[in-house]
Amino acid sequence: MEQILSIVVRNQPGVLMRVAGMFSRRGYNIDSLAVGTTQNPEFSRMTVTMEADEPTVVQVCKQLAKLVEVEKVKVLPPRSSATRSMVLVKVRAGAKRMELLQLAEVFRAHAVDVTGESLIFVATGDEGKLKAFVDVMRPYGVTEMVQTGLVALERGDTALAVDESRFEWPNTDKARTI
Repeated sequence: MEQILSIVVRNQPGVLMRVAGMFSRRGYNIDSLAVGTTQNPEFSRMTVTMEADEPTVVQVCKQLAKLVEVEKVKVLPPRSSATRSMVLVKVRAGAKRMELLQLAEVFRAHAVDVTGESLIFVATGDEGKLKAFVDVMRPYGVTEMVQTGLVALERGDTALAVDESRFEWPNTDKARTI
């Protein structure tokens, strides 16, 4: 079953490698990965999706919690989480430019670049919607596409927020002046 892990980490070089390395060393596969800063720029949030049963995901969470840069780990409940991905699709337009723009509107996709003989569309949504959008565009000639990893937040009033690290970290600004 698909598991969505939300991981709050220190925003510093090498953290992504350490987290991904933990998955690799243990033989776990990452299906999707998205990383970005949080409301506090000292921390980043990783959203990882993986196929795993409950005992496996519990083991993954325990291993992640051992990493010093990891502040919090939570398995998000799929049914009570807001999830989105994004896809950029470049399509040959030619004489069908207006037809493509109308089709994109059905998916609430937007043209972000209109040049020469091509259009680039952006669409956001769940995996099914994005797949359907790309499938509709394929007959027109998809020349390039890229899709982001899933991002997710748990619905409701609960928040996976970190105000300060669980560890004491050296102040890098002071260290540089010494």
